[in-house]
Amino acid sequence: MLIVAVAWIYVVVLMAFTEPTVVTGLMTFLLYCVLPLGILFYLTGSGRRKRARAAREDAARQANAAPAGGDRPPEA
Repeated sequence: MLIVAVAWIYVVVLMAFTEPTVVTGLMTFLLYCVLPLGILFYLTGSGRRKRARAAREDAARQANAAPAGGDRPPEA
């Protein structure tokens, strides 16, 4: 998917260069490139955010389940 995003950025940059003024070129770049790709990356990154949250919760759960005595095994 990253190659598609890079290609789209390239196309939009070329579109922005053909605009008659700098302001319209900047608006073209922002509205055709930054905004849609930002939304796309946010939506496709939801799985990574869920996995990261689950990993943090697992680490916290394991930290709370650790024995209070430290790393030593219980004495018999």
